[in-house]
Amino acid sequence: MGTGVPASEQTRCAKGEPQIYCPENAGGTEAGQVTDFESSEDNRPQSEPGYSNPEDSGQLMASYEGKAKGYQVPTFGWRICLAHEFAEKRKPFNANNVSLSNLIKHLGMGLRYLQWWYRKTQVEKKTPFIDLINCVPLRQIYGCPLGGIGGGTITRGWRGQFCRWQLDPGMYQHRTVIADQFTVCLRREGKTVYQQVLSVERPSVLRSWNWGLCGYFAFYHALYPRAWTVYQLPGQNVTLTCRQITPILPHDYQDSSLPVGVFVWDVENEGDEALDVSIMFSMRNGLGVGDDAPGGLWNEPFCLERDGETAQGLLLHHPTLPNPYTMAVAARLTAATTVTHITAFDPDSTGQQVWQDLLQDGQLDSPAGRSTPSQKGVGIAGAVCVTGKLPPRGQCRLEFSLAWDMPRIMFGAKGQVYYRRYTRFFGRDGNAAPALSHYALCRYVDWEEKISAWQSPILDDRSLPAWYKSALFNELYFLADGGTVWLEVPEDSLPEELVGSMCQLRPILQEYGRFGYLEGQEYRMYNTYDVHFYASFALVMLWPKLELSLQYDMALATLREDLTRRQYLMSGVMAPVKRRNVIPHDIGDPDDEPWLRVNAYVVHDTADWKDLNLKFVLQVYRDYYLTGDQGFLRDMWPVCLAVMESEMKFDKDQDGLIENGGYADQTYDGWITTGPSAYCGGLWLAAVAVMVQMAGLCGAQDVQDKFSSILRRGQEAYERLLWNGRYYNYDCSPQPQSCSIMSDQCAGQWFLRASGLGEGDTEVFPTPHVVCALQTIFEFNVRAFAGGAMGAVNGMQPHGVPDRSSVQSDEVWVGVVYGLAATMIQEGLTWEGFQTAEGCYRTVWERLGLAFQTPEAYCQQRVFRSLAYMRPLSIWAMQLALQQQHRKASKPVAEQGTGLSTGPNPRPKEATANPK
Repeated sequence: MGTGVPASEQTRCAKGEPQIYCPENAGGTEAGQVTDFESSEDNRPQSEPGYSNPEDSGQLMASYEGKAKGYQVPTFGWRICLAHEFAEKRKPFNANNVSLSNLIKHLGMGLRYLQWWYRKTQVEKKTPFIDLINCVPLRQIYGCPLGGIGGGTITRGWRGQFCRWQLDPGMYQHRTVIADQFTVCLRREGKTVYQQVLSVERPSVLRSWNWGLCGYFAFYHALYPRAWTVYQLPGQNVTLTCRQITPILPHDYQDSSLPVGVFVWDVENEGDEALDVSIMFSMRNGLGVGDDAPGGLWNEPFCLERDGETAQGLLLHHPTLPNPYTMAVAARLTAATTVTHITAFDPDSTGQQVWQDLLQDGQLDSPAGRSTPSQKGVGIAGAVCVTGKLPPRGQCRLEFSLAWDMPRIMFGAKGQVYYRRYTRFFGRDGNAAPALSHYALCRYVDWEEKISAWQSPILDDRSLPAWYKSALFNELYFLADGGTVWLEVPEDSLPEELVGSMCQLRPILQEYGRFGYLEGQEYRMYNTYDVHFYASFALVMLWPKLELSLQYDMALATLREDLTRRQYLMSGVMAPVKRRNVIPHDIGDPDDEPWLRVNAYVVHDTADWKDLNLKFVLQVYRDYYLTGDQGFLRDMWPVCLAVMESEMKFDKDQDGLIENGGYADQTYDGWITTGPSAYCGGLWLAAVAVMVQMAGLCGAQDVQDKFSSILRRGQEAYERLLWNGRYYNYDCSPQPQSCSIMSDQCAGQWFLRASGLGEGDTEVFPTPHVVCALQTIFEFNVRAFAGGAMGAVNGMQPHGVPDRSSVQSDEVWVGVVYGLAATMIQEGLTWEGFQTAEGCYRTVWERLGLAFQTPEAYCQQRVFRSLAYMRPLSIWAMQLALQQQHRKASKPVAEQGTGLSTGPNPRPKEATANPK
């Protein structure tokens, strides 16, 4: 092994694989349930709305045999023992999972997709925006990503591996880089007594290192944007707690953009002997694949002293075009610590030199000067080590940062040059990595105070179940790790003819930048608008200026057109890429040229989709209501008029209600809808009601009268054609599935209530009908599906069998379920809402092992679809519903029920945008 630790101090891990080694006395630690995850919520009455057992991670922690609770690890979050193995191994959805009848229906689409896929991959040498041939395989390993919003992300898994990389904008590498590790070295009286890579893996490279950490004595705890890993070192009386911090700070538009992460190691000595403790952070320059191969990579040490604080470490220069970057591995140098380094070593060798260097004296040799550039096909890595003294019964703290500076980016088409948001504060020259490292090490304490101030009111709320507190914050990972870009907007990139009609467009985009996030890590389209409809609650509540920026970009794209004709895969017809006055499906593919070429989606011609225009109108009013920005509303009013005028053509019989076109013409793009439907009809009526409100605010009496008339006629038609006494029918087709119970049928009411409408004088859907429909959904789609433990299935037949008429009707869509739960809370069905949403959290995070890669969908058995998806951010709609419920309950009765049917809504409450 080459550890230098006597064999008498090593033993096999009690339950691990035979080749895994742990220090002696491991078996002397009593096995038992972890106790610090419990809380006073145990004593709450189980009849209380939202009640759930706070021991959310019981199964995930069942393997933990240590007693260590770690240093200041919070009570709430997602916790898992490093030795845990998920029993269920699902597969990505593919053609084998499609029923014969649905396969026949989509045969033409399948053939056209294969032709398109071949042309894209073999001729154009591009990555398909949706690759149904090469799905991302299941890896039950991911943890909190590092990095702020829009500067790229690096995911560190819950077992400690650096395993998912998004440095090139929107493009992912799912690869564990073995050399990227933390290693601990303990010395007593000048002699190394313990040296261990803090990893459970046993790789084929770096074999001189002591791998195979015993996972039964370590656990991981995530509460995004922070995570804790606790390592008990049995036989050493030492506990390590690694705290990972990323600056995700609501309402902060500077530090939240920084491409940095901090690792704080708190080392506790429970013994009576003093120790020297060293933590070594090793990292490969690059990922060992692709653009590393040509060589030319090089490392160099750096030391930056500023304002009495010193950051010292290594710069890993990766100059490969088109997006060169520099990585900085750094540590904080204090009077109590020593920082050393090794500039370069071969990460594909045995690693003997590095291991023995550390083993000898707990430090590294610290050679001066830069390394020679790497040769073609030869890897290069470096390491930084911090050493401190650990007194008897005492503790010490060792601090690292990881920063990456990729200031200038190009998307896949290699046309337009962009600069990331953080360059506004740290410069565009590509030499900001030392300053970023120094800043992170000096500011992380302040970041943690802000994170605690934001999260504590929710974590301390005893009326909220423990699983919800974990889900609410941990699902936010996608705002940073959704292929997210946050870019500076050049002055000359905004067209004068369009900017002139929107007074705030230029100031908003130039002050707050341009924001884009993917529909999913596998569905690679920026700002997919039918899905953003659900996810947008997180953005508008936490970074409202980014939501407004996104809306201005969407408005710009709406007023443009691209008449280039192309074939759409589902129908086979030729049609333009983008028509004027229609909301685009998405803002583009990162492997092409987003913002300049929109609508990367080629499955349907979304100009005929029924939901996109309506969702824009609803979000505009919701954003106005939550931000109080009247200038934004005035700017968006003409765009709302234009898209509603485009939408009018879908009301073919002029009864005030639009009709679907007999194909999958909305966000459920594999589920056919014919005639008036619960989902699109409900969105239409909600959008018309919102137009009535906006017309009053904008002083457009004639427009208000017009939409008031449409609303009255549409309400009558909706109730007459779709209400069946218990719920709203799926659609008005002659097919048996027309009477299916759709879990998302109340989406229009959801948005109305989120916007301060939908009850009293602004009621659109009769409240008794809404409540009855939600109760029916809970009875059938939730409780009658999978024992009530997996959320709400999209469609359920009235006799209690899932609707299998399409490839999507028998799926559970996690983001839809969270939106449904929010709707239930809005209507007073709080207990039902929490029960519904809990099924999704338990399934994704505890049963299927899909933490930090929440999928779009899963079925009752066997499969999931589209890992790491945007829509589950809709869980923040639940939080908004709770906040609004609380405010309403605390209002004097005389102030309630003051909605207006024809005039402006009362001034929105700006505090709603503040999660506290």
